[in-house]
Amino acid sequence: MSNTAQKRAVKNFRSRLQKKGLARFEVLGLDTDRNLIRSLAKRLAQDDPEASRIRLEMMRTVADVPQKGGILAALRRSPLVGADLKIERQLNTGRKVDL
Repeated sequence: MSNTAQKRAVKNFRSRLQKKGLARFEVLGLDTDRNLIRSLAKRLAQDDPEASRIRLEMMRTVADVPQKGGILAALRRSPLVGADLKIERQLNTGRKVDL
C-alpha cells in the first residue's frame, strides 16, 4: 500500500467508521466459525433492540466463567445454610496391621 491515494482512502474509511461508533479489529477463531462471527458482528453493529438482546444473551453466556470464590458463593447459596446441622466425624485409631 505504497500509493498515497490508497492510504488516504483507508484513512477516510476508518474515519467514517469511527464517526459511526464502529471499530475495526481482528479476532482469532476457527475457520468454520468465520461466517458466524461475521454475521454476529454485523448484527451487533446495527445497535437496535434486537442487537441489544443478542448482546445481553452473549454476555450472559460468555461471562459465565468461574471466578475466584465461586465454590464459597455456591455454598452460601445452599438451602442448608442456617440449618444448624451437627456433623461429627468419629475418631478412631485405625486397625492394626502385621508387617
